[in-house]
This record gives sequence, structure tokens and C-alpha cells, in this order.
Amino acid sequence: MKKITVSKEAIVKLKSLFCWVYQNELATPPKDLADGDIVEIYTAGGEFLAVGYINQKSVISVRVLSFEKVEINKEFFRAKLQTAIDKRKHITSKSNAYRLVHSEADMLAGLIVDFYNGYLAIQINTLGMEKQRDIIIELLVDMLSPKGIFDKSDAKVRKKEGIETQNGVVYGDVPNEIEIVENGIKFSMSLYDGQKTGFYLDQRRNRDIVSKYVHYDMKVLDVFCNAGGFGLYALSKGANVQFVDASSSAISQVENNILLNSFPESSAIKTDAFEFMTKELESNNRYDLIVLDPPPFAKTQKEASGAMKGMKFLLDSALKILNPNGMVAIYSCSHHIGMKQLEEMSIEISKNNKMPLQIVEHMYADIDHPNIINIPNSAYLTGLLLRK
Repeated sequence: MKKITVSKEAIVKLKSLFCWVYQNELATPPKDLADGDIVEIYTAGGEFLAVGYINQKSVISVRVLSFEKVEINKEFFRAKLQTAIDKRKHITSKSNAYRLVHSEADMLAGLIVDFYNGYLAIQINTLGMEKQRDIIIELLVDMLSPKGIFDKSDAKVRKKEGIETQNGVVYGDVPNEIEIVENGIKFSMSLYDGQKTGFYLDQRRNRDIVSKYVHYDMKVLDVFCNAGGFGLYALSKGANVQFVDASSSAISQVENNILLNSFPESSAIKTDAFEFMTKELESNNRYDLIVLDPPPFAKTQKEASGAMKGMKFLLDSALKILNPNGMVAIYSCSHHIGMKQLEEMSIEISKNNKMPLQIVEHMYADIDHPNIINIPNSAYLTGLLLRK
């Protein structure tokens, strides 16, 4: 196995069990190394730090697979996959859809695997993991016996890694629609058309948390509703729900999922969320609960400032169209806008409107999307449930 050395800054981070080494943290330009190769990482003095794979085309040049001196082979990946699978066994009582592998959080950097009622969706988003593709798929088939595997790799991320993307079925057969169940609520989803790897599994816990505050005949607004997760939970409690999303596909999914659960017919509007909220401010419509679950406005630190403006508008508008004692659930799925930023934003809006706000719940991604304390980026989903 080939060896590289890293800077003092990288040494400190690696000893804290951080999984990345950046381009500018390589002590000397590696020689005779092909991008995607497995490498051992050392200090200049020869102390072993970790083993991972290298890609000098990427800003994140090395991604760690183990902090122990081990051979990276088929049995290594089998053991890692088995550990990840074992951690998720308790979720099967809540749902037949969950994340099995969450990249660095399961020490399998660049690999995401989701389970959907017998089918798997995979994302292989790095060159180093791409070189292990055949082994990964072989092991998944051997260990889980899926009916089919669908590749949902992220084309934009792979482009940064210097690899092309061809999404589609890579094993078995995958139907156009898969029915999953979450806490007794049915969802029809598609690996061909669905966002992310097919469904927003990370919000499972939060859908359940928010639904506990919903009661019969409550007026609920689900903005950026996607497949209708939060709103469908509210419908199951007898609430009146307004769904809003800019995607025709999302609205179609919502309508299908309402029928699938035999819930009462509800309004699902295809429109821009910001335009909708602006019009609602001018209307007499008022709600008891508003859910704001926007896509990642800030994928980079540079985008954080502009993203906060959008988040502030959404929260400010929502609070103004809430009934007394009403609640707003607001989420950020970018680690650049975390819990601290959500709380600071809420304080600012509270002061500007002379409106005290109660924090009812702090919310994070469900347990199958692990938040590793040594990897700050793994805490990417945060949310607040606020009471007016």
C-alpha cells in the first residue's frame, strides 16, 4: 500500500477522527499514485494516522476509511456493511424504508445505500468508492438479497471527482413505483423520478414528532411538501391540510399518496413557495401549524448569507399567518445553516415582531442518518418547532 504524509493541521484533525484531508494539507505532492488508489496516511516522522483513498482532482483529496492499519479488501467492506446494517435493525418496527449506509458516518466515505421495501438505492459519489463498485454491489446482493438495485449517484458531485454518471438499474428489476410504509402511513415513491435517493428518509423522526402536536380539524400548511410527508401525518390525525410545492411530480405524488391512504381529498397547489407565502400574507387565511422544509439553500459557505435571507422571509411570513398559539416547524438541510443559526434567526424575527416564541422541539435527522461528533458535516439536518 502506498504512503502519503500530511501537514500539521491535517494531523490534528485526523487524530480527532475527522475523515477528510484537503488538497492544501498534503505535505508533499504524492508521486506514482493514481487517483482513487488506497493510501496509508502518516506524519512526516513516520507515525501512522489512517488509511483511505486519494483523488488529487478533488478539493477533498483524501477520505478516510479506517483509523486502524488494516487491509482494504472485500472482507473489510463486508464487515463495514454488516456493522451499518446491524445499527439499523430497530428501525424495521417503524418502517420498511431506511438508510443502510450513510457515507463517512458509517466509515464508508462516498457510499450511500437506502432500503425501500426490498429494493436498494445506491449513491457512489467519489472516485475512490467508484473503484470498489463491483465489490459493493456483489456484497449488497449477497448480504441483503434485494429484488433490485438502482443507482441514484449525484452527477454534480461525481463531476467534481472527475467521473461520469449513468443512473439506472444495476441489479435485478426495479418497478416504476414502490410502496413503503412509515409509522403506519403509506407512501408510493419512485427511484426513477424521486428526489435524493427516492424519499426524504431523514425526516422520519421529525414527521412523527410534529404529528404529536396535531389534532382533529387543525389547519395545517405543508410548504415544500415534496411527497407530502408532514401533511400526510397531519391528515392521519384528522387535520385539514394545504400542500404546496413547485414540482409537478411532487404534487402528483401527494395526490397519489392521499388516495393510497384513503384520506379525505385535500388541496395540493403547484406553485413557488415564496410567491405562495407572499399571497397568503395578503389573504385572510390563517393556520394552526405551518411546516417549512425547503431544499438546501446553502450548499456552500458562500451561499449561507443569501440562504438566510430566504429562510428569514419564510419564517417571518409563517408567523404572521399563524393563529394565536399556532406553531411553525422550520428545517435546514445544510450544515452551513445549523441549529445555532436557526435559533439566532428566530430570536431576530421574534424581536422585530415583538412576538415571544417558545421552542417546543429541537429536531435532527433520524438515527439511520448518524450524526458523528467528530464529523461536523454529518449534522446537516436541523429543525425547530416554534410556538407563537
